[in-house]
Amino acid sequence: MLKANIKGTVTSVEPLDTKDARWVRLVKISYNDPNSTPRTWESSERLTRPKDSVSDGVGIIAVLKPQNAGEKPSILLQKQYRPPIDKVCIEVPAGLIDAGETPEECAIRELKEETGYVGTLAEGGDEGSISCLMFNDPGFCNTNLNFVHLTIDLSLPENQHPVQNLEENEFIECFTVPLDELWETCRRLESEGCGIDARVGTLAEGFRVAKLWGMFK
Repeated sequence: MLKANIKGTVTSVEPLDTKDARWVRLVKISYNDPNSTPRTWESSERLTRPKDSVSDGVGIIAVLKPQNAGEKPSILLQKQYRPPIDKVCIEVPAGLIDAGETPEECAIRELKEETGYVGTLAEGGDEGSISCLMFNDPGFCNTNLNFVHLTIDLSLPENQHPVQNLEENEFIECFTVPLDELWETCRRLESEGCGIDARVGTLAEGFRVAKLWGMFK
C-alpha cells in the first residue's frame, strides 16, 4: 500500500516558455548522416551538469548486507510521485552531481539524504563500485548517469534508525526487495498502478535473463 501523502495530482499541463525553464532546454541539432545528407534532430539538454563533470548524476544500487545465515541480500528502492507520468514511480535512490563532486561521493551523499542510510562502496574497489557512463534516452536527450554500487550494513549504529533529510518538494517512501524477487515485484507493482523506472526495470530484466539462461544456481 502507498502512504497517503506520496501521491500527487496533476492540475494542468501547458507549454513551457524557454525563458522559464530552469532544468532543461530544447535544441535543434543539425548534422550529416552517414550518407552526408543534411538532417536535423530535436533534443533536450539538462542545464544542471557541472562544468567539471561528464555526468549529470548517479543511480544508486544500494544492497542491504544480510545479517543472518540464510538471509537474502535486498535492494533498497523508493516510491516517488512523478508528474510527467502522473504515477508513483518505483526507482533506485538517485541524484544530481554537485560541482567538484565525484559520482561515488554523490551516491553516498544522496543515499543519506533520501533514505537516511549510510552506505559504503561495494567490495571490489573503485572499478567494481561504479558503472560505465550510461545515457538514459539518447534518441531524445543527452542526460546520463553512472550507477554506483553501495552496501548498507544494518549492524552499524548509524543505520539502526535512518532518518531522511528531504527537500521541501520531495516525498519519498523507501522499501526493500530481495534481489532474486525484483522482477516479480516490478510486475506486481506495475499491476497496482505504479510506473517502473527504466533503471529498476532494466536491472530486474538482467536478473530475469540470468535466471532464464541458467546463470544462477
